Amino acid sequence: MTRETWPIHCAIAGFATAALIYVSLVIVGQWRHAALEPVASPAVAFARAPATAAAAVAEPAAGAPVAMSERSYYDALRTRVRWMPTRLGNAPDYDTRLLLAKSAAQRAGLAEVGLGYRDVYGLITAETSWVPRRGAGRRGTPSYGVAQFEPATARALGVRDPNDLVEAVHVAAVHMKEAAMWSSERVARLRLGADERADKLREGISVYYNLSSKGRAQWNGLNASRLPVETQRHIFNARMGAQEAAWLDAQSRAGRFGGDDGTARAVLTASR
Repeated sequence: MTRETWPIHCAIAGFATAALIYVSLVIVGQWRHAALEPVASPAVAFARAPATAAAAVAEPAAGAPVAMSERSYYDALRTRVRWMPTRLGNAPDYDTRLLLAKSAAQRAGLAEVGLGYRDVYGLITAETSWVPRRGAGRRGTPSYGVAQFEPATARALGVRDPNDLVEAVHVAAVHMKEAAMWSSERVARLRLGADERADKLREGISVYYNLSSKGRAQWNGLNASRLPVETQRHIFNARMGAQEAAWLDAQSRAGRFGGDDGTARAVLTASR
């Protein structure tokens, strides 16, 4: 750098310094401005938890997996069980019966074999009219609870307590699905219309549930009149129970379920 060019270089340096200071101030100003602006929070997806465990079982969605364990699910249902006196003894009230029948049908996947909650309701009606009790078969084999499980059947199905209302209804629905598959195979070769086939399917469920393996083998879908009278009564009572379930559900949906004092109306069934 020569003496002659010194003023020029000083001017350039001064200009560059001023420019750097200006740029720095702009950047700092922008940073401060940005720091004062609110930052949008990232969207967080969450599932709203039910108010209570019982609420989680109030309206089970068809085909939806149940997050809670089976034991917790049953415990939640037990908090909603209500009882009422009947001529045969204490039984769950009609709201409880519908709740358990619908829950059991959904969890067992009965729709896959053409059945539903009315069939669960009808089966329990045919067995005990929903009054838990100790029974006995024709050979004196004891049976327990609303679903009348014999000890061997209870063990095979994994029943912990056949006298437990909630567990018994749910396991009975699982047993019904097995019975429906057996019945469907028996009537598959028959030339039947859709309605008649559905009736025969349900007839076979009573046969499967009510008779031993030897007794079941005698049924061919066309000879119900030759079955033991107890089995014929079971078929009839299961049908009447399913009709009762449909009537009760319709009354409940219409808002006319129960008497003026809030108690459930008496409904006569074939098994009472």
